[in-house]
Formats: sequence, C-alpha cells, structure tokens
Amino acid sequence: MVTLTNTLSGKRETFHPIKPDTITLYACGITPYDRAHIGHARSYVSFDLLYRWLKFLGYDVIYCRNYTDIDDKLLKKAKEQLGDPLRYPEIAQKVITQYQKEMKQLNNVDPQHEPRVTEHIPLIIEFIEKLIAKGHAYESNGDVYFSVRSFPEYGKLSKQQVDELRAGARIEAGEKKRDPLDFALWKNEDEGTFWQSPWGWGRPGWHIECSAMASHYLGDQIDIHGGGRDLLFPHHENEVAQSEALTGKPFANYWMHNGLMRLDAEKMSKSLGNIIAIEDILKNYDPMELRFYFLQHHYHSPMEFSFQDLDGATKSYRRLCRALESVPVGSFSQQELKAMPVTARMLEFLHEDLNSAGMLGVVFENLDALKEDQTLASAVKQLLHDVLGLRLQLVPEKEQEITPEIQKLIEEREAARAQKDWARADAIRDQLKEMGYEARDKKN
Repeated sequence: MVTLTNTLSGKRETFHPIKPDTITLYACGITPYDRAHIGHARSYVSFDLLYRWLKFLGYDVIYCRNYTDIDDKLLKKAKEQLGDPLRYPEIAQKVITQYQKEMKQLNNVDPQHEPRVTEHIPLIIEFIEKLIAKGHAYESNGDVYFSVRSFPEYGKLSKQQVDELRAGARIEAGEKKRDPLDFALWKNEDEGTFWQSPWGWGRPGWHIECSAMASHYLGDQIDIHGGGRDLLFPHHENEVAQSEALTGKPFANYWMHNGLMRLDAEKMSKSLGNIIAIEDILKNYDPMELRFYFLQHHYHSPMEFSFQDLDGATKSYRRLCRALESVPVGSFSQQELKAMPVTARMLEFLHEDLNSAGMLGVVFENLDALKEDQTLASAVKQLLHDVLGLRLQLVPEKEQEITPEIQKLIEEREAARAQKDWARADAIRDQLKEMGYEARDKKN
C-alpha cells in the first residue's frame, strides 16, 4: 500500500488511482523569465522520484509538466533586456533550453507532455467561454474574471476562509472586476498584440492555463497534482475553483506539495532576489551530488540550504559510489527485492510517503554488509539507480573557480582587515561561506 500526504485532506492517505493500472500526474512547471534555481531543482527531483516510484510499481504513468511562457514577469524581462516586451519568446526559449539541459543533468525523466501556454491559446479561450456560459465568469471591458462567489467551496485546498480573504482584498488600479477576490482569466491588451479572442485582443491569466492544459492531456479528473508549496494559494486554489466549477467533478484526487527551499530562513524565490541558480551550483558540484542532497531530505519538509550541508552530502554520496562502483545494477523482481531484509526495508520507507531520506538511511546502516554480499549490493544499487535516479558514478572533484565577484569580496575583506574593521571582515567571510568558499587567514 502506497501512502501520500494529501494537501486536500491535510493527512497521509493510502493512494488509490482512478483507473487500476494508469496514473495521471500533473506538475506545475516554470515561468521561463529567468534561470531556474535550486528550489525548482528540488521540486522537480521530488516529482521525478514520484514518477519513477510509480513506474517501478508497475503503473502506466502519464506525466504532464507545463511551461508558462507568457506572463507579466516575462514581458517585463523582455522590455528590460531587449527593449520590447513583445520579444518575450526569445527570453522564454533561452531559459527553457537551459532548464531542459539542467533537468537532464539531474537525471530527471522527461514528462510525456510538456505543453507551452502559447501553443494552446484556442484551448484556453474555449475553457473560458464554457465558464462564462455556466455563469462562473464574466467579461468586463475586454477582461474576463472568474467569479469566486459562484464557487461555494473556494478555499478548501488552502484552508482559507473566504470572508477573511475578502476583508483583506483590494481592487487594484485598472482592474474592472465585481469582487476583490475575483481573478483574471483573460487580460485585455492593445489591438494587434498577443491573441484575438471573443472579448478582444489579449492573453490568458496565469491560473486558467494549467486547468485547460491538465484537462486536455490528462482528463477532467487527474490522480495527482503537484508543485511547490508556494503555489498552494492562490494558484492551485484557483485551479480547483475554475476546473471544478466547469466539470462538477473533483479536479485532482491527491494534491502533493514539496517543502520550500529556504536561504537564511526565507523562501528562495526570484521575486525576493535570493536565488541560487542551478547553473551556478553545477559549476562546482556534480549533478548527482545535488540530487543526492535533495533526496537526503523528505520531499514534504522545508529545506534550509547551506554549502556546508551540500558538501557533507557530497562526501556521503561519494562514499556510496565507492562502496558500489564495482557492482552491476540488478534486475530483480519486486518479490525478490521484498525477500531481502535490507531492500525490503528500503521499499517500506518509499511506500510511506516517498521517504527517500529513510531509505538512504537503511543503505548507510548496511554499507559493510554490502561489501560482503554482492547480490545484496546489486539489489540495493538497482533501487538507488532505478527509483532514486542516482547514477552512482564517481567523477573527479571539481576545483572551485575564483570568479571576479569572489575576488572582489576577497580584496574588500583584506582591506577591512588592514583597517582593523573586524566586523566587516567577518561579515564578508560569512558571505563567502554561503557562496561555497572558505576564507582561511595565515599569520602573515
């Protein structure tokens, strides 16, 4: 029996798919206006683990992960970098290309469907038209809004009280909605820009895109919908409202949210400007070391990132590689794996809400036994390779590059020390440590 933490109920539940042998899985993808960061990496490694695990159990898994390649932030970035917001596709394509490269480096399996919003505009318009026809949405001077009052269950996923939300909501300048909580399904734009619709020229709102594409590729009801915990409200709450208002059916039976990646006790996000890009981390660490670091933590728990912890995970990963490097990847059946006490315990941890941290704990508890028992070692390597997605190949350790930014900080610190500004020197030393560098002072 597989158990998963279902955000909808707030409990760990036994998983029952809608169809006996097929599972539909949707994960919200990136908005490609800037480089993906390690918070994204952690989220997609988590859902790759889920995908691999369900496939290992014998299910046919249909996995869909989208690209929100039209968005306010993307238009702003295109204006800043290229001088024209309508050149946003150039920004999006560059980011998507880099992101796809990083997903392969992290050994994430490609979803069967990776739809882009810009390639599904007619589908989204049709979805909005149906909501209007059913009285759940309305047009206002070229904009279209979802009427939150029309969906009595609004707030059930995020456990928000509508009256409390309404008390704190405000209608922003330029918005033409009836209720402060109503959200945009279609945004009016100048004639000749973006796409033509029954309500004039414009572009879709953020939330409607996922509902339309999920239903198109996976059906009106899906087994599992996932994403980072920061998407729970308003994005996923709004998806529930518009999808269930249209179909009258539960949109997703299980909602899974991975814990947020934090830096200095704050959520890591582009809007806060405290991101560490995947690209930058992989300059100094092997992708499997980063993947192992994520898998050492339960997907549902928040993670406080530090280079010190990543270095510790790297040492553990390399130790594991050395223990298993001469052992072939096994091809044991599930029954054979359940018959071995060590691999049986590993499987038990995965059955309990994808507890990869507990699974790895079993492996390290039995490293000595693996050296003595090649059959067991091969079975363990099979699970680590096939389910956790770890390649378990030692690569030469990378030497860290002293970038111009790092060199400048070193020089600033030396100047502070020369002026006996010890507080400033210590602050720069701490900053360097967070960036993965350790400053050691010699007596001279």
